[in-house]
Amino acid sequence: MPIAELPGHYRGDMVQGGPDKLTEVERRRLERLERTLKHRRGRRAPAVMPSRLARTSAFAPRQQGLSNAADFSRVYVVPGQSVVEVRGRELGTRHRDMLMALFRLRARRVEATTPQGEKFVFCQTTTSWRELLAASGLQSHVNNLLTCLRVLEELRTTSVRVFRGSYEDYQSASARGRLAGAGWSDALIGKIEWAGATLDARLTVEYGEWVRRTLEERHLVAVDADVYFRLASDHARCWWPYIDSQPAYTWISIETLAQLAGRDYSELTTRQRVKLREEARQALDDMVRAGGLTSWSTEQVGSGRAKSYRYRYERAAGPQAKLPL
Repeated sequence: MPIAELPGHYRGDMVQGGPDKLTEVERRRLERLERTLKHRRGRRAPAVMPSRLARTSAFAPRQQGLSNAADFSRVYVVPGQSVVEVRGRELGTRHRDMLMALFRLRARRVEATTPQGEKFVFCQTTTSWRELLAASGLQSHVNNLLTCLRVLEELRTTSVRVFRGSYEDYQSASARGRLAGAGWSDALIGKIEWAGATLDARLTVEYGEWVRRTLEERHLVAVDADVYFRLASDHARCWWPYIDSQPAYTWISIETLAQLAGRDYSELTTRQRVKLREEARQALDDMVRAGGLTSWSTEQVGSGRAKSYRYRYERAAGPQAKLPL
């Protein structure tokens, strides 16, 4: 698939000159793009989204009982993937659903100039309420418009701080009261503008700065959004983006599932561990019913109090052959 046909997201000139003149940066970008497109077979409208958003634990696997306190602050960690701090309110399944729907739609890069002659760049999605509802699997009815707007506004008023380094770097810096290296602090969504309260009224959503930068840098993964919106349980929707965004993976540990749900498996009580494993089994069954997986099995690792579990799975649609670039 040509670079210019990357669906649903910012298009830009990534390569200058011919294939023999690629710089190291351009070569890495092409490799990332190849990995992004590698497992899109049979997908009508995948959610092409930043990898850190697909593999983060910043979205609680529930819709009710979320904290909306203005002083809410928590750091979410998935070792090897992301360290994200959320401030302003707790995010949940509905917020992840909205982002998944937005990343199914076409985004464009816009350059503008202020009256003072200063140039600035932003990324936005222009759609309609009807298209957004369809992308999110909701019924196209005007009663759903206010719900969508409230979820978008909650995302806009939440500050998300993303650290580029490892969790060890973050811990070391935090212990000394210092900033943990490079990163971003911004809202996921910027301005929201709508032309009316009818289904076909135009809706424009601007992304935050770090989302725009991520789209431009091509740190993207493709998630099967059709499967995602067929999932019934909050835990299944919490874990599916992580599983589906890594086509080379064939198993996931109970510790990683706990981290993605915002918990530390080692600190859970016996009853809580049993409950989490039950939720994992139900979520994997849900993924099979939704058509994302064909089968899964449980493996016990170790014995005694130190034993753990991992879940092996078979995908319903395997990755396609290597794409020519």
